[in-house]
Amino acid sequence: MARTIRIASLTLLLLLQGCKASKPGAKESRILTSAKHHVFVGNKTEKNPLAKNSQTIADGKEAFSHYCVACHGNDGQNTGVPFADTMSPPVPSLASSDVQTYTDGQMKWVIDNGIWPSGMPGSKGKLSDEEIWSIVVYLRHLPPAGSQGEPEMYSH
Repeated sequence: MARTIRIASLTLLLLLQGCKASKPGAKESRILTSAKHHVFVGNKTEKNPLAKNSQTIADGKEAFSHYCVACHGNDGQNTGVPFADTMSPPVPSLASSDVQTYTDGQMKWVIDNGIWPSGMPGSKGKLSDEEIWSIVVYLRHLPPAGSQGEPEMYSH
């Protein structure tokens, strides 16, 4: 009986290992990023109607702090987020060129609709257009990584 359980356990372990996905290579990542920027993410030509000034940045930071910090950290670069590196796919740094090369309209589209199956939820019905546009302005003016500290929810 014990031998049968060991064999069944080993077989199950081997089967689960076979299901494990490996990290995509550089070429795969480039192809996926290009597809997102040119095919899957809409609103490429939509312009942000809000002024890019200190008040809009402050408003964007405030909206970001209520909706986005749990996954992206206070600085938008995953600082202090305990699970950011373990998610699959990993939570991107919002300061990365993959994110910053989206147009403002595309960033709004991503915040509105999310990106399935990445884990990025859509905010339709949760955030107003003005809040989303102010978040987009904030994302263009992110503080240095780590400068904002750990999100309050994780600092206990």
